[in-house]
Amino acid sequence: MGDYAQPVADALLISGWIRRPDGVELFWERYGSGSAPALFLHGGPGSGLSSHYRSYFDPNLHTVVAFDQRGCGRSVPSVVDDLQSLVQNTTQRLIEDIEALREDAGIGRWLVVGLSWGATLGLAYAQAHPDRVSGLVLGAVTTTSRDEVQSLTQDLRHVFPEQWGRLAAVAHPVPGERLVEALYRGIISPDHAERQGVATAWGEWEETHPSLDANFVPSPRWQDPRRSLEMATLVLHYWSHHAFLGEAGIMNQTSRLAGIPGTMVHGRLDISSTMSVPSDLSQSWPDSTLIEIDGEGHFGEQIFRTVKDAVRQMSERP
Repeated sequence: MGDYAQPVADALLISGWIRRPDGVELFWERYGSGSAPALFLHGGPGSGLSSHYRSYFDPNLHTVVAFDQRGCGRSVPSVVDDLQSLVQNTTQRLIEDIEALREDAGIGRWLVVGLSWGATLGLAYAQAHPDRVSGLVLGAVTTTSRDEVQSLTQDLRHVFPEQWGRLAAVAHPVPGERLVEALYRGIISPDHAERQGVATAWGEWEETHPSLDANFVPSPRWQDPRRSLEMATLVLHYWSHHAFLGEAGIMNQTSRLAGIPGTMVHGRLDISSTMSVPSDLSQSWPDSTLIEIDGEGHFGEQIFRTVKDAVRQMSERP
């Protein structure tokens, strides 16, 4: 699979890069040897892959394709090194990347598993190619709508006024400019120090809004200057453009999900993406089931176990 397939130490895992027509090289992994094909989509945007994704799957049941999305992780170029590559970094390009990976792997239809931003991307992919999706399992559900971005970057100032004030002070919005737009302007500045300052402030905000969950554990990625700059750039790129899905976004095309079974798992304490997001989606997607997890926020042990169980159940459907 791909242009540079390489075996690794684990016999159940191979990895490599696939070159896209625009010169981007995507790092991919294929895990497992089972008969149930699956795609895993990481969050962020820009979080990149970690080995933890494999724990959602049974390697004897599944063959899983996962990849570092454009601009992050081991895919090249990184947005840290090449800001111009953002022009080619859109949801539509990511969907094309997914199709290239599917075709290269020789898979007809697969189960799509996405977490957080990966849920948005999974939904957008399913809407674009419903005939390629056997089912969807989504955790910490987002659709990256304008309202969601507004809630997370603006409205949460009512909950965390001091921390939001520090974020706004770094952004320097001009009159009539939304905070997310001001932050994006700073993160793509030619001044590296300004970019890093925005990334640091954004990392603090990312570690603030999930903190009401008693199970929240800060992520070390925000302590790494390069990783924080990479992820903050991609988050603000996609959020300032509402995931390149238009004003209505995912909710405008839910009819295209008809006939695709789905399970959504969401924490009731999640204020990063409130319960209204999967609730509204479930009402317009009759083939879906929404599982609410009391006592957890954006992620947690029960969410993990429930997503893992849903992946197995969906894969064992006749």
